This record gives sequence, structure tokens and C-alpha cells, in this order.
Amino acid sequence: MSIIGQPSAQTSSPRAVSEGAPNDTGYPWFALQVRVRHEMNIAQHLCSKGYDWFLPLYKCRKRWSDRVKQVETPLFPGYLFCRFDPQNRLPLVMSPGVIRVVGYNGHPVPIDSHEINAIQSLVASGIPSQPCPFLTVGDKARIESGPFRGLEGILVGFKGKQRLILSVTLLQRSIAVEIDCDSVTPIRSSFVLRVDPTYAKV
Repeated sequence: MSIIGQPSAQTSSPRAVSEGAPNDTGYPWFALQVRVRHEMNIAQHLCSKGYDWFLPLYKCRKRWSDRVKQVETPLFPGYLFCRFDPQNRLPLVMSPGVIRVVGYNGHPVPIDSHEINAIQSLVASGIPSQPCPFLTVGDKARIESGPFRGLEGILVGFKGKQRLILSVTLLQRSIAVEIDCDSVTPIRSSFVLRVDPTYAKV
């Protein structure tokens, strides 16, 4: 993990850029929806205002008209994480490029600390990673690569691994296929209560 304004000791992907203000560390992490492709500039602006922020990045190859270049891009495009007092969020949501605080029914909802810690640990490890579709147990998904490409089924968990259940409705029989998360895409979500990315300006 590197700190803005200091030499980076880590060059492998992914990595995160973060800068903190000690007076914010007692608050939970929240997700901010921000302008896509402006995440770094917005993070630097928040830093100048004293906010503690976290922007996990990963390295990927981008093709330009005359060359292919390796660039760093956010693991969560259009989002960054920030600590702040939810009762005093107006200065933050009025910052240039900040669209909303992710929440539910107009109220900011903090990110689970274990999830943030897991992402920070991944970033610090230097293990390569990349974004993949968000899937939960019960979601209907389609396999997009490999010998089972095109097959659809229901995602389930079994002994810590993800499997896709393929069914023959007429026969009332199913089989399970072990899969990687990056080989499937969601078709439709099951009825699960999830945080709605709404926001409040006051």
C-alpha cells in the first residue's frame, strides 16, 4: 500500500492509495459513489479536506490506438471508501465529483469492517486480482467460459466453494458444477434484501 506524496514500496497489483486524518479514524467506513474516471482526483480533494479515504487499485492492460499500456484502475469503478461522521456529511457530499453516499432509504449505511479489512489485506498482499460479477447464493447465473459455456443454473455454496446447480425441471433432477466466480455472470437475482445505493444530501 502506498501513500500519496511518498515513494511506493509496492509495485505489484492490486494496490490501494489512501491518506488519512487521525480525527476520522474513529468513524466507520462508508462507500461514496463518485464520477467514474475521476476517483483519484476526488480522493485527493477529500485528502486535502482531512478525510480518511481508501481507494483500492489493480493493474490492467489498456489498448490505445497505437500501443498497449499497463495502467492502474479502481477495483470498484465509480466508488471509493471514506471515514466520516454521518451526522456531519453535508461538506463531504457537496464536494466536487461526489454523487452520493451509499445507503438505504436516504440514510448512509456503513461498510462491514470485516469486508474493508479483507480488501485492505488483499491490497497489502500484492496478490493480483480483478473485479468480477457480484453473486450471492440463490442467484441465477450463466457460465461464460470453459466447456460448460452457455449453461445456466442457480449459484450455491458447498464446503466454502461456489457451485452452479444445473437442473432438468421435467425430470426434477439436478447436478452441481464447481465454478470460478470470474467465469459466470448473473442473470437475475433472487429475492434478497440488499443495500440500495440511495443517498441523502443533508
